[in-house]
Amino acid sequence: MTTSVTTTNPVRSDRTDVVDPQHAAEARRPVSRRWALAGTGAAVLGIATIATSSMVDTVYQKQYESGVDGFAADLHDKTGVLFAFHSITVVGALLMIVFAAGLHRRLKSVLPDSLVPTIAAAGLLGTAVVSIMGSGLDTEFMMPLAGDAGVQDSSAAMYNHWIGTIPWLWTLAGLAGLSLYAAARQGVVARWVGRVGLVLGGLTVLLGISPLEYMSGVVGALWLLTTSLGFAFGDRRFRGTSR
Repeated sequence: MTTSVTTTNPVRSDRTDVVDPQHAAEARRPVSRRWALAGTGAAVLGIATIATSSMVDTVYQKQYESGVDGFAADLHDKTGVLFAFHSITVVGALLMIVFAAGLHRRLKSVLPDSLVPTIAAAGLLGTAVVSIMGSGLDTEFMMPLAGDAGVQDSSAAMYNHWIGTIPWLWTLAGLAGLSLYAAARQGVVARWVGRVGLVLGGLTVLLGISPLEYMSGVVGALWLLTTSLGFAFGDRRFRGTSR
């Protein structure tokens, strides 16, 4: 006579300390830091945007202080730089959006009920939009200047002023730096990241408020470069827990 024995392992609803092995494995799985490297790329391209924009300095030459006659002809020689400026600025803005999304996820995982993640992401997204706007007139002027189509001297001068100012406006990125300072005070990011955010992020905002608003791009790009590298190669405490 054969007797069959059936065993069951019911789930204990009264135990809250039991961890699903699959979930435990996921929690131990290293979290990708590619979003942080995207921020590094955005910072480097932001610096390149400022550099290429500075190379198109025709409007600031002394000979055009009293008039703009012949301005478009002089700008024609810089069309190669203008094409580079356009692509660099747009790619940098796209990478900044990736960094903004990753930073929001990183902060939201430890501050689920705080406004800090939203403010940080909003500041970076706003800066990306400003960068796109800064490159928005390129096609209207690069193509005619590179070809035989005529461009009015006064319009070309206005365009030179546009790319010499708008892409430099990183004021809103400073909000992300200040948000990281607030996060550091709550112990969820490295203390030095918070201090960098307070100093460079705060200075970025102050420059944006002042008449020297174009200088916010220089300080803002430096803040982004430092902070993104910190998240990419540091932040060990949260590598296995953030999502």
